[in-house]
Amino acid sequence: QVQVVESGGGLVQAGGSLRLSCAASGSISRFSIMAWYRQAPGKQRGMVAEVTRDGSTNYADSVKDRFTISRDNAKNTVYLQMNSLKPEDTALYYCKVYGYYGGSYWGQGTQVTVSS
Repeated sequence: QVQVVESGGGLVQAGGSLRLSCAASGSISRFSIMAWYRQAPGKQRGMVAEVTRDGSTNYADSVKDRFTISRDNAKNTVYLQMNSLKPEDTALYYCKVYGYYGGSYWGQGTQVTVSS
């Protein structure tokens, strides 16, 4: 089994910053892609940012130049630094990790609320 635990969500004013963390542990010790998704009420879950094991990144257009994804392979942890937050960034943020030899695993999510 793989446990994926997110932390760092909260309430912030527009223009503020938050840093999310996601730690993966359990029967798998190496992960290929680690990613952040988000889902707002009434909307589909969508990819926010993803990072490969060698550090290559990909971002949704809506967060480019505001969010930065990074990871620590030794700790099997992925981070999402969110700056210049907007009310439309309000969502439940999920971490998804891909096992190096297959499989994918979701966390339970952490709520981010941006007030105007």
